[in-house]
Amino acid sequence: MRVLALETSTLAGGVALVDGERLVAEYVLDVSVTHSERVMMAVDRVLADARWTPASLEGLAVSIGPGSFTGLRIGVSTVKGLAIALRLPIAAVPTLDAMAAAVPWPALPVCPVLQARRGEVYTSLYRHDGDGLRREWDYLALAPEELSARLAEPTLLVGDGSESIASPHARRLPPPGRVPSPACVAVLGRERLRLGDSVDAAELTPFYLRPSQAELRRRAATIR
Repeated sequence: MRVLALETSTLAGGVALVDGERLVAEYVLDVSVTHSERVMMAVDRVLADARWTPASLEGLAVSIGPGSFTGLRIGVSTVKGLAIALRLPIAAVPTLDAMAAAVPWPALPVCPVLQARRGEVYTSLYRHDGDGLRREWDYLALAPEELSARLAEPTLLVGDGSESIASPHARRLPPPGRVPSPACVAVLGRERLRLGDSVDAAELTPFYLRPSQAELRRRAATIR
């Protein structure tokens, strides 16, 4: 199955193409340029480099969060437009799941940690067993100190928030392995689509985990 995936939950956004078990292309750009300025250019580039056309695609996958509110909106909106135009199914992939999947069969539990606003991080905990990747915690927004206190055994941290975790149990990947991978979104998305786990474009929404600052202001104004 030929799948195009978008990952826009952090500044290090990108796109990937998979064809069955084969990673065909992956493009990641970690610069201070908004995803709205580059995501479609990246899509056009990987399709052209792979010598595919939009008609070659059989499915779409997108990282739905948690992460940057603006980035997630851009990624979800782009995939919605492509799905409607090309009549393709969509796989919605939680960002933390894709980050954990980037570490194949580690001996240690894996804890993705993404920077969040208001001095918090987004996180969860995963462990590989005989059936694959298993999530053991809910998706959480915590202060780094709270996460540090939760780590009860040596744990592999991935993500741009890992440096904020001061725990003797923390083990960290080198910097290139810390950003969310569009290829992992593509692989998880392809598997979801293979199992029939797709989302209609009209129902696809970002997973913010907590309300945006704008939503908090609206709530405060309503209370007053």
